[in-house]
Amino acid sequence: MPFAITRDKLRLHYEEAGSGTPILFLHEFGGDHRSWEAQLRYFSRRHRSIAHTARGYAPSDVPTSVEAYDYTHFVNDVADVLDHLQIAKAHVVGLSMGGYTALHVGLMYPERVLSLTLAGTGSGSERDRQQEFRKGAEQTAQQFETLGAAHMASTFGLGPGRVPLQVKDPRGYAEFAAQFAEHDARGSALVMRGFQGRRPSIYDFEEGIARLALPVLVVVGDEDDACIEPSLFLKRKIAASGLAMFPKTGHGVNLEEPDLFNRTLSDFIALVEAGRWPPRDPRSLRK
Repeated sequence: MPFAITRDKLRLHYEEAGSGTPILFLHEFGGDHRSWEAQLRYFSRRHRSIAHTARGYAPSDVPTSVEAYDYTHFVNDVADVLDHLQIAKAHVVGLSMGGYTALHVGLMYPERVLSLTLAGTGSGSERDRQQEFRKGAEQTAQQFETLGAAHMASTFGLGPGRVPLQVKDPRGYAEFAAQFAEHDARGSALVMRGFQGRRPSIYDFEEGIARLALPVLVVVGDEDDACIEPSLFLKRKIAASGLAMFPKTGHGVNLEEPDLFNRTLSDFIALVEAGRWPPRDPRSLRK
């Protein structure tokens, strides 16, 4: 089982397949490297495709200090994984927690990025919901500690953003829930408390986001209510960005609509590599 070693001496498990231009997939809170199986199978036909498991998720290490779960550690982990794999630059694809991390990789390590894909990104960022989000994160962390991951997979794991997956693909939802139930409860509590509950709003980084000069694809489901406005914000602020909204789709866009997600991402990467994903022409802006 392969591991990369981070700058703070943690082991991060990763899986990879294929060869070609590298793509690194960053998972959401409710997932792990297995969440990207449909993407690794598809993209490894033409790309070196990698998914690593974040700190706090077995078989990666689970540090016991909440300070080890600050969002900046997750961002640095991406650079450390790329260093371990001797990859200078990669297409970085993230969902939810992974999308937040991917965005900050673009802000902190733009020289390591070929493109960014930000899927289901920005929940909890709305100004009028931040306190509610932080309070909910602490409550969820306590529930992981007292009730365990299996219980949380059946409650937190069926939040509003998951209902569309359960409705359209009960078998796919059952697989997601079963994998969620296997998570380390202590690690999930610490990720929820340290990363989710303490991360700044994406709106706090408006100036840096507006300066991003990378090709960016923003993906959101039209039934992922918490991420629609943040996704529109990212589209408006990033000059070389495009927005894909999937119909009748919730939070886990790559799980709900793997074929549509793969085609959309594949087309984006092909255009980026052909030099055909430019910044928006100012003439197209409404005066």
